[in-house]
Amino acid sequence: MTMLGLEKSLGALAVVALAGSVFAQSTFPGFTSGNIAVTRSVYTGDATTVSISQALPPVCPATAACGTGRATDNGAYASLNSNSNVFNNNKVDGSFGITSPIFVDQLTPTGTLVNTLAVPPNMLTTSFSSKSELAINLSGDGSALTLVGYIAPPNTIDVSNSNSPGVYDPTNPAGGSYFRAVLQIGANGAMEVTPTNAYSGNNGRAAILANGLYYLAGNDNNGSGTPATIVTSTGVEMATPGQSATTAPTMVGTFSVSQYNDPATGKPYPADKLGKDNNFRGLTIFNNTLYVTKGSGSNGFNTVYQVGTAGSLPTLATAENTPITVLPGFPTVPAKNADVTYIFPFGIWFANATTLYVGDEGDGVVADAATSTKAGLQKWSLVNGSWQLDYVLQKGLNLGTPYSVPNYPAALNPATAGLRNITGKVNGDGTVTVWGVTSTVSANGDQGADPNKLVMINDVLANATASAAANEQFTVVKSAVAGEVLRGVALAPTAPSTMLNSPLILSAASPSVQTVAPGSLVSANGQNLAAGYPGPIFGILPNVLDGTSVSIVDSAGNTTIAPLFYVSPSELDFEIPATVATGPAKVVVANDGASQTAANVQIAAVAPALFTFNNSGLAASYAVRVSTGGTQTIQQVYSQDNTGRISPVAINLGSSTDQVYLILYGTGFDTAGTSNVSVTVNGVTAPVLYAGSAGSPGLDQVNILLPPSLSGTGNVNVQMAAGGIAANSVQITIQ
Repeated sequence: MTMLGLEKSLGALAVVALAGSVFAQSTFPGFTSGNIAVTRSVYTGDATTVSISQALPPVCPATAACGTGRATDNGAYASLNSNSNVFNNNKVDGSFGITSPIFVDQLTPTGTLVNTLAVPPNMLTTSFSSKSELAINLSGDGSALTLVGYIAPPNTIDVSNSNSPGVYDPTNPAGGSYFRAVLQIGANGAMEVTPTNAYSGNNGRAAILANGLYYLAGNDNNGSGTPATIVTSTGVEMATPGQSATTAPTMVGTFSVSQYNDPATGKPYPADKLGKDNNFRGLTIFNNTLYVTKGSGSNGFNTVYQVGTAGSLPTLATAENTPITVLPGFPTVPAKNADVTYIFPFGIWFANATTLYVGDEGDGVVADAATSTKAGLQKWSLVNGSWQLDYVLQKGLNLGTPYSVPNYPAALNPATAGLRNITGKVNGDGTVTVWGVTSTVSANGDQGADPNKLVMINDVLANATASAAANEQFTVVKSAVAGEVLRGVALAPTAPSTMLNSPLILSAASPSVQTVAPGSLVSANGQNLAAGYPGPIFGILPNVLDGTSVSIVDSAGNTTIAPLFYVSPSELDFEIPATVATGPAKVVVANDGASQTAANVQIAAVAPALFTFNNSGLAASYAVRVSTGGTQTIQQVYSQDNTGRISPVAINLGSSTDQVYLILYGTGFDTAGTSNVSVTVNGVTAPVLYAGSAGSPGLDQVNILLPPSLSGTGNVNVQMAAGGIAANSVQITIQ
């Protein structure tokens, strides 16, 4: 949570609550069998989200190769009324992305909108322009849908290449830390978010629920090194629904090109960068067997893989030693050699044990889209134990032909390049219907930001040749508008669900810390948490407000009521009582006879988290410069223009004899004591003069002396640790 409007005194803690995003979720009636579910995202940033010439990435540690990237465009999405295109910033910052809200549209099979489930953005967001995200999958029992996103506020910069809180890579230039998380949606619309520390430095792409476990596919590593924790947080991962935020990643097997021989030499291919062969994208489960795809990057093979042995899904006990192999008949050619003649697999769907459909997105090159023979929907058949490509369905996709989008610059008109995520169903007349989300090519700074389409096609299951399928043609089911992207498609749940909503419990200062502490400020985020908006609370903090209360069942079995700061349907802010025992706990939100429970909330003695002014990580702080004569000059670290844009203001360290103090605000570290708190600024140790209460319930502060050697360093990271536990990184600018 950011602290917009925070003044140096921070006298009224109501500011904390008011800074939270307000999100109203109308009652969702649930999914209906026979419909389809489509994920999409809408860009919600504006010109104030990014400032031209601001440092990119905005939070880069001194231990990484940060470069000198500066924003070339402000935060406005490309339109006929704007000369800016926020995603041109991808050209100067390879990590560039902006988090955005997630929507799940329920459509009839032919595209009529039934209703929309809006995911509360204080629970989960996606990265706008990250084209490989937001696959959605139906669970094995047909009762739930799953997808992967980030526990990060909307309009936050460079989250998709950030670290995960539990797997920190000091060489990653996108130095923030955010959980990747699985969202499970019941057939009744109930939601639960499960954090995971997997995919540090990159993104989780897909998740599916089977046998009480989540199976995930994704990629990691945005730094220059290969720490062991990074190598094991990629590829195929497993997570347990409702697991603690402190849970370490569980990697399922590992793949290396060295498992296969180079036909030119007869010897195994040389190994690639550790972990990078496991850059997986799509996944599916068929006949209790897990399959994944790889179709991007310069390492590994772009192909289709089987994970484990046929008919047996990996378990937590067998995960490490699970084999990952290329399906027989699929190519084993190094991705570094790939061109337009090769395959670029994305989504996969089995019609039966001998028929596999693969969505191929193409190579991403504008000049190749119209001539690709593999992009589109591939149909493969299993013959004598080996898969063979029967044909590729492309008619109606109009590959390489630009199409217009209302209020979108003609110079950026995208063209369909192939298909990404797909799903399908077998019909009673011997045909199958396959739905797919299109990939695009364009002149956009990031093609993942292009408005794309959802298409469908009927294929005769018995067809085995291109000539037999010559009359089969795609039709458009739904088209994204400007500022919108479509990402995943799945069949709607086919079985009823008794799943209950579960709130997501986070530090009120930052979503990037793994634990919360007694006496700290905490948020419960979700849907239907309260009946209305009684607003901020001043004076004595109540235990019950408008029928809503929060209680904590700690590891000792004691139940304690938490004082409330703010109540709304999507967010409750409260203080964890100082008497609550450390260890695993449950947080119960009660409202007029109904309740929601979050289990596996980890309460630690110290859980430091720092507030920020904006979604670029600007520290909620101020500075005081003291001259040799004792004159004190207060310096703000930000300015705000009449559009609401928050921009950093450089701190002037003055002369060599001046002393400049930085006062930071946070929560969760009061009990650590000054002697157990440390701070570095741009990697330089800064003396800590005070760390403790800021005078308001749950609000802490730390006062440090900025070393004179920092003069002229510009945009720098501030890293605090309390009791040896790191807080979220924040940023200041030094003149």
